[in-house]
Amino acid sequence: MRSSIAKRWKHLSGQNNWGELLDPLDNDLRPYIIHYGEMAQATYDAFNTEKASKFAGSSLYGKKDFFSNVGLVKGNTYKYQVTKFLYATSQIQVPEAFIVKSLSREAWSKESNWIGYVAVATDEGKDILGRRDIVIAWRGTVQTLEWINDFEFNLVSPEKIFADQRGDIKVHEGWYSIYTSDDPRSPYNKSSARDQGLNEIRRLVDQFKNEEISITVTGHSLGAALATLNAVDIVANGYNKAKNQSRKASPVTAFLFACPRVGDSDFKNAFTGFKDLKALRVRNALDVVPNYPLIGYSDVGEELAIDTRKSKYLKSPGNLSSWHNLEGYLHGVAGTQRSKGGFNLEVNRDIALVNKSIDALRDEYLVPVSWRVQKNKGMVQQADGSWKLMDHEDEDDFDP
Repeated sequence: MRSSIAKRWKHLSGQNNWGELLDPLDNDLRPYIIHYGEMAQATYDAFNTEKASKFAGSSLYGKKDFFSNVGLVKGNTYKYQVTKFLYATSQIQVPEAFIVKSLSREAWSKESNWIGYVAVATDEGKDILGRRDIVIAWRGTVQTLEWINDFEFNLVSPEKIFADQRGDIKVHEGWYSIYTSDDPRSPYNKSSARDQGLNEIRRLVDQFKNEEISITVTGHSLGAALATLNAVDIVANGYNKAKNQSRKASPVTAFLFACPRVGDSDFKNAFTGFKDLKALRVRNALDVVPNYPLIGYSDVGEELAIDTRKSKYLKSPGNLSSWHNLEGYLHGVAGTQRSKGGFNLEVNRDIALVNKSIDALRDEYLVPVSWRVQKNKGMVQQADGSWKLMDHEDEDDFDP
């Protein structure tokens, strides 16, 4: 028997703009949103932030066992395989929160950071999901929210996305630079994150052209901004169509968490004008990031408002960090009661996940603060008793 998600996936992915599904929050949509949020969370859990490591700014794990290493295999019916890692750089100066740099003179890269991945549903996953789902997950910032105050919010024309189609459209210069910049000095960014992602999507769409395909883009914070650009780019330039099948377009859906604003009202109008493109923004009540930039920008897509202050599991009232944290967001999606008010976990989602990288759970639940750390921070004892930092899988992750 097909799962209800397999039968309803087009509606869950916004075919009708989530019309009657958001209030009350549909029983299938709730875990569906959480699923794509977990795909975005995986980019944080795999990111090497240890500046003492020569691999700072890269993925801790290779592609082969990626989802196992980030805890998304056990108890998870949605099966995917990572096919491509994405790397980003920036031609303009951006806060250090965006591009993490190693202190080592032997750094794996001085210009680039790992910024996400492309994955595709396995045959087993396809049966549960009802189609061959291609996911692009974009990583957000791993530091505090101080970058909001020191990032110049200039508007530029996104010519690489819209070419000559619409001359008045403007988007945020920082997001656009990270998405479209290349750097000939970096073996990881001889092509931009944009080109890496689009080329992989084209390859997969061609590979599975005889199947029903969906393309789902997801991200949190900066990652949500990049996901917004990526989603509209895919549709605007026909990457959701196989070669020689220009009439058959696969739907593209963006699930965006804590998304800052990306473009002006002309960008919003262009985004809304594509019939194969849908976006759902999840926004926590006191999170400040979705309010930025304050002037000259417009939100895209539909909004799902949550309020984690209503959760009895979390310390009250919380703080800027906990209101913005992605695991906190997914906890909020699991329990929100929308206009009915209150909070009740409708999805069996472990509350311990909330404390993965912050201090948000009430002390009575006895879950350690910021508990997700590598064993001995990646230090491994050698045969002679000495210790060496070994925090990187050297397998197949170099594929710029």
